[in-house]
Amino acid sequence: MIPFSMAETQILIAGTLFFLGLTCTLLGIFVLMTRGYTGEVRALAAHTARIGQKGIGQDITGVVQSASELVAAINQLVKTATGVGVFLTCTGLVMIVAAYFVVMQVNWTTL
Repeated sequence: MIPFSMAETQILIAGTLFFLGLTCTLLGIFVLMTRGYTGEVRALAAHTARIGQKGIGQDITGVVQSASELVAAINQLVKTATGVGVFLTCTGLVMIVAAYFVVMQVNWTTL
């Protein structure tokens, strides 16, 4: 077993928190940039709108109802991906701030 002093343990904890916080922040930004309203989602929404318009023109209520449910599901998908990205980013920033406060508690004179 490697004996650590209290200051070394605090520095280890702060470093780990900072690394995890940085990782979470970068992953959150990546999710926000890539999982939002992408080209595939836009194309699916456009085709769904066209199907809905054809259904209205031909008086097919089942098609119109299904198209509107699909658009609602697409909107929920985008909201969920955005929520995950924001949560990861905020969690990462909180970890970085926590690492800063742990470093501020280190007694540097004993090192």
